[in-house]
Amino acid sequence: MFDLIDIGANLTHDSFAPDLDEIITRAADAGVKRLVVTGTSLEDSRQAVDLARAYPHQLYATAGVHPHHATDIDTATLAALRELAASEFVVAVGECGLDFFRDYSPRDAQLAAFEAQLGIATEINKPVFLHQRDAHDAMVNLLQQYLPEIEGGVAHCFTGDAAEIRAYLDMGLYIGITGWICDERRSDALRDAVTYLPLDRILLETDAPYLLPRDLADKPAGRRNEPSTLPHILERVAHYMNKPAAEVAAAAWRNTKELFKI
Repeated sequence: MFDLIDIGANLTHDSFAPDLDEIITRAADAGVKRLVVTGTSLEDSRQAVDLARAYPHQLYATAGVHPHHATDIDTATLAALRELAASEFVVAVGECGLDFFRDYSPRDAQLAAFEAQLGIATEINKPVFLHQRDAHDAMVNLLQQYLPEIEGGVAHCFTGDAAEIRAYLDMGLYIGITGWICDERRSDALRDAVTYLPLDRILLETDAPYLLPRDLADKPAGRRNEPSTLPHILERVAHYMNKPAAEVAAAAWRNTKELFKI
């Protein structure tokens, strides 16, 4: 068993409400000692902070507005988000970024919301927790303007190819890898990309309750992913990085503490 930190768990999701204590206990029993609860809207971020406050030094939070909800952002939302993100329980601004695959919000609204949150990160001196899908070039263009003034960041739930991972690494970003790498139907590009991922840039996450590892032997009823599956993800990531699992686990632990100051 290795000491691990899940940098992206959506513990405010309704599916976790009935048994959240048990989920956190199962994670700890599996070696997942700390969890970062992802905030994807203002209200969701508030709930994430409440959870971090209820489980001090075990749960932490991010605070942000996902690109799917970009049209929800107005002046009042940004002011409230800025205040919330400055909380001692919040380790990063986000989940923020661009999603041109779903386009649930117009692209101009996504770009404005993302830029506003990058601005908040510069003001409060915290890293960014980034979402990107089918919007790599637009993401890079904005990040290049703001990253010199930001305390680092992570490409959350990275699923891209070698060219994308190299671009993010060149910008100094950390890379978050999920159970996507366990899906043989769609992870070929990612499996190749992680061969270029240095140990000092790897972070691990489940994105629970989403992205249940497809190759998990004992799948839970309802196929709800949990932070306790992180050791399985670690093993698969280590395999494709051609590194010992212990080495990858230790590196991810160090990197997470360094980025999020936890």
